Amino acid sequence: MNRALLFEAIEELQRRKLRTGLTLLGMVFGVAAIVAMLAVGEGSKREALRLVAELGLDNIIVESKTMDYKRKKDLRSRSLGLSEADAQAALNVVPGARSVALRKEIKVDQLVYQSRVIEGRAYAISNAYMQHSGLQMGKGRWFSEEGNNSLAAVCVLGPRLAKELFGDQAAVGEKIKLNHVWLEVVGVLADRTLSKSEFEGIKLGLDDERLFVPWATAQARFYFPVMDDEADAISLQLDGKVAPEAAARVLQQVVEDRHAGADDTDLIVPMGLYRQNQQTQKMFTIVMSSIAAVSLLVGGIGIMNIMLANVLERKKEIGLKRALGARKRDVIDQFLAEALVIASSGALLGLLLGAVAAYSIAALAGWSVAWSPLSLAAAVAACIAVGLGFGVFPARKAAELDPIAALRSD
Repeated sequence: MNRALLFEAIEELQRRKLRTGLTLLGMVFGVAAIVAMLAVGEGSKREALRLVAELGLDNIIVESKTMDYKRKKDLRSRSLGLSEADAQAALNVVPGARSVALRKEIKVDQLVYQSRVIEGRAYAISNAYMQHSGLQMGKGRWFSEEGNNSLAAVCVLGPRLAKELFGDQAAVGEKIKLNHVWLEVVGVLADRTLSKSEFEGIKLGLDDERLFVPWATAQARFYFPVMDDEADAISLQLDGKVAPEAAARVLQQVVEDRHAGADDTDLIVPMGLYRQNQQTQKMFTIVMSSIAAVSLLVGGIGIMNIMLANVLERKKEIGLKRALGARKRDVIDQFLAEALVIASSGALLGLLLGAVAAYSIAALAGWSVAWSPLSLAAAVAACIAVGLGFGVFPARKAAELDPIAALRSD
């Protein structure tokens, strides 16, 4: 389609500004709905990936259940609870298991820096915990294997806890007192602020406000009740060659066998949670796409309606062109050019309105927005295809007019 034909189409549409503007609305709102839906959907997908990364997409997590003393005492006749031995057995048996990490909460009686006493949560963790949780150091260093073996009295702080203890002062190298034990701060984690505090019911973002002590150091220097599980949680990281769900079934069986069938643990499969989240997102996308498709359909009908009206109003013009030698194909091209201009304009305006709508929704609902160039191109292409599709019938209708009858029309 040549440039002269497009300019002619623009001039023709400008003569009927109000009618053209009303015709545009359907396309504009249709594209805007698609763009906003795609932006919010893509943002939600990326945010879900970022949230579940804290749990680890390649991890399987076993957590000990919280229960009262009586029930725990009854279960201890069959099961000693989650333990380091369970972790080693899982590492040896579960297919695709690459490494294992342990976590155990330390009861905090007091957390003191100089004369300041604050509330906090402390955990004994194995060295692999950092890798499993996707943590990064902001300042200082992580625990060393040598320090763990020598029971070094050291700790790493989450950024929010470090801020509460030390304010703007450097934390690395300072000493704090946890219960009766003095610990040297060797590192502070990098800030990892998340947009949500939980994902599919699992609490997130807690590492930022925790204190971490090496596993062996904590076992030697702090008191843990005899009835408690040796570990609150075991995280098993896979090598990616085995489906997490299949590995999870084996891990579940290992734990059940070692605990004599006692129902004292919960299994978390982050990849399963992510897929569940994406399934919900998929349903949302289907519903929103259907609404957007209806809007585009209405816009296409509007284009066909306005062009049929134009055919009736421009019978003499069409008849004159045919009488002067214009072919049917020339008439079809002229009307399709007008449909293309309307559809393209609607697509561009829809992109702008969709961007405004997406950021407005994100601001009001606290959601994320992300853009996929391929998806935006698909939205524009769909709009133009609908516009041209609905413009074919009026264009053919105009081309089939009898030139003599058209010239004689009022």
